[in-house]
Amino acid sequence: MPDFDLLLQKAIAAAPQIIGAILTLIIGLWIIGKITRIVERSMKNKGMDETIRPFLSSLISVGLKVMLLLTVASMFGIETTSFVAIFGALAFAIGMALQGSLGHFASGVLLLTFRPYKVGDLVDIGGGNVGSVEAIQIFNTVLATLDNKRLIVPNGVVTSNVITNISGQGEIGVELTFGIGYNDSIDKARAIILRVGKECEWILDDPAQGVVVAELGDSSVNLATRPFCKSEHYWDTFFFMQENVKKAFDAEGISIPYPQMDVHVDK
Repeated sequence: MPDFDLLLQKAIAAAPQIIGAILTLIIGLWIIGKITRIVERSMKNKGMDETIRPFLSSLISVGLKVMLLLTVASMFGIETTSFVAIFGALAFAIGMALQGSLGHFASGVLLLTFRPYKVGDLVDIGGGNVGSVEAIQIFNTVLATLDNKRLIVPNGVVTSNVITNISGQGEIGVELTFGIGYNDSIDKARAIILRVGKECEWILDDPAQGVVVAELGDSSVNLATRPFCKSEHYWDTFFFMQENVKKAFDAEGISIPYPQMDVHVDK
């Protein structure tokens, strides 16, 4: 029994240290939770963008938890300097294995710092990935496309491509081109397009809509117009104009020609 007595004595001697470490861990986690919630509330009250708030809160939480674990480890007599060295070497090895992911993380930090877009903006990334920003995560940007798909774009791809923030200015011009036949009246077609624009509930009065001859094409005279609307009504305006201008042209006898070619045969 002497071995048991010795073990019991060691356990009794270490009990205050163990209890203190456990209490430190429990109370520390509770305090970290309170601090994180206070920081989140403070950022919200100061009007900080909802895109950045979750990222900063999680960063603060993780940092404080790492410090707490190091403190608890030191209470057990573990040399924290050696522990930190081992942790650093492990982090370096993992970093080498995950270079691409770390690049996406760094790109995510850049996106949150320079904020080329925020949650809710309609964006075009790389000239093809179009959608509303749902979230900017550590490694990815999540877009909701117009056909209700969930598009996940790595942040490294975002920062290495052209970013077009369609809705970033609050108001946006909707680029539209309508082709009419060479025998049709330009003034009549212009009046129809402007009339349809007046009927669209989303088009703004200022700046006023205009219609110009953009090109004398091979098969048509192309009329360009750029009505302005609120960013969130971009696609509503685009589809309204496309459909209703076509209907008005049909009703007024304005033709929308298709590509054609005159062939002359020499005998």
